[in-house]
Amino acid sequence: MSQKEFFHNIDDLDTGIKRVLGDGISTRIFCGQEAMLSVVTIEANAKGKIHSHPQEQWGYLIEGSGIRIQDGEEIIINKGDFWQTPGGVDHGIIGGPNGAKVLDVFSPPRDEYKVEGSGFGSN
Repeated sequence: MSQKEFFHNIDDLDTGIKRVLGDGISTRIFCGQEAMLSVVTIEANAKGKIHSHPQEQWGYLIEGSGIRIQDGEEIIINKGDFWQTPGGVDHGIIGGPNGAKVLDVFSPPRDEYKVEGSGFGSN
């Protein structure tokens, strides 16, 4: 088995499991055994649905800006910020005026994100 299958490039839009999370929000997902990465592209001012899931989630704002909504609190985020969202906590995001790119890490992986589709949950 070649080790190249374990290497990816964040700008290669042809890789990963593609999922449309909502209007103006899409992701590419890379699943491992114990963790899952999601490269989320958020258009300017796009609003993600408030939701929760049992998995722990970490987010890192690669570029752009936005507002992270977590447990009802709105927190302004800028390039370089990262955050933890414990399982079961309501959260969402709003893209800034120039949009945003976020790297999310889930542990354990979310089953509904192991297949292409749409929405924040299975459908």
